Amino acid sequence: QVQLVESGGGLVQPGGSPRLSCAASGFTFSNYAMRWYRQAPGKERDFVAHITRAGGLTNYADSVKGRFTISRDNAKDTVYLQMNSLKPEDTAVYYCYAKLYDSSSVYYWGQGTQVTVSS
Repeated sequence: QVQLVESGGGLVQPGGSPRLSCAASGFTFSNYAMRWYRQAPGKERDFVAHITRAGGLTNYADSVKGRFTISRDNAKDTVYLQMNSLKPEDTAVYYCYAKLYDSSSVYYWGQGTQVTVSS
């Protein structure tokens, strides 16, 4: 059974630096590129960050570039999102996404974790 389980969200003060984790199971993690998306209330789900299978290449949405860092540990089947200098506009549900490297039709979503940035 495929699972992507996010954790690490919660209420964070502006300027805070939480780290989100996404633990994968039920598939060969190292064969999948990983991404983080987020969805704010009343808005569409937006791309946040991407990392390739071996972790050698990353890219980010302009809104988070320089503040967020995506990484992965293939030995632990886990992808991370280190978030720094959080702003209230970063408030959203953060979703983990896995995509098989040579397919556009094999992908999985996590259930999401809420991050609320507020004082």
